[in-house]
Amino acid sequence: MSRLVVLGSVNVDATSYVDAFPEPGETIHSHDYRMSLGGKGANQAIAAHLCGADVAFVARLGDDAAAEVARAAFARFGLPAEGVATVPGSPTGVAQITVAATGENTIVVTAGANAAVGPDVVAAEAERIAAADVVLTQGELPVATIEALARACDDAATRFVLNLAPPVGVTADATSVADPLVVNVHEARAVGIGRTLADDADVDAWRDAAASVVGDLARSVVVTLGARGAVAADADGAWAVAAPEVDAVDTTGAGDAATGALAAMLAEGRALPDAVRVAVAAGAIAVGSRGTVDSYAGRADVLALADRLELG
Repeated sequence: MSRLVVLGSVNVDATSYVDAFPEPGETIHSHDYRMSLGGKGANQAIAAHLCGADVAFVARLGDDAAAEVARAAFARFGLPAEGVATVPGSPTGVAQITVAATGENTIVVTAGANAAVGPDVVAAEAERIAAADVVLTQGELPVATIEALARACDDAATRFVLNLAPPVGVTADATSVADPLVVNVHEARAVGIGRTLADDADVDAWRDAAASVVGDLARSVVVTLGARGAVAADADGAWAVAAPEVDAVDTTGAGDAATGALAAMLAEGRALPDAVRVAVAAGAIAVGSRGTVDSYAGRADVLALADRLELG
């Protein structure tokens, strides 16, 4: 099995389902509510685990009741959690999510114990990082931690996948190590990819924009385009993968499903374009039902759909 280290955030998602988002100052009633595991680190670790990667998840939880929700979810999915420690006196991270009838969502995140994942954690995990095929992290951790992890991966010659979501201000040295840098269209513009492009700009334009920064901003780049799929570029070329048509029920966590699947495929040695096909398939399946990790599919279903997707 491929070895993937995910250093990332854990949140408990508190999700309200509404017909439409409230206007500023407006109070509305939801028609459903759920509490479940979330956080980009946890979501991506579980997605990669379901896709067959041997995942080592490194994260921090608080010492509150929400931590038990998270640990129960790890156990339910069979995700190893030896690298998940408790921060005394700190709350577990939380995400307050609102999902509209269109499937779109808004998210407010409180870091809690995730803020304790500092550069010292990276130093403590040096041996695990050096032994990994791929290391994955996200923008929900402190900037200094992301930068330290990029340096550690570069020093160990371990492939570093950076999902810069949200697009926090890491140094150019950190992004230059990313292979790939994974962003959506909003995050892409924030880091200098396709700044003049609209969300719905031609897919070829986004593919060209990704290719234009390879070797400068990052070693390779993946830009996710929501319902339109994704584009990717590295030193060998640039590609687009169109998403299959699906009825979107809830887009929450779909990007994490895609990123986790992408990292899992890269860890097992697949080339970037093939890994992106699998990522698009994982994301497409995830939007078809409510929730985050509970909407993620297993390896067989994801690969079956990926096999039907073509590169452009």
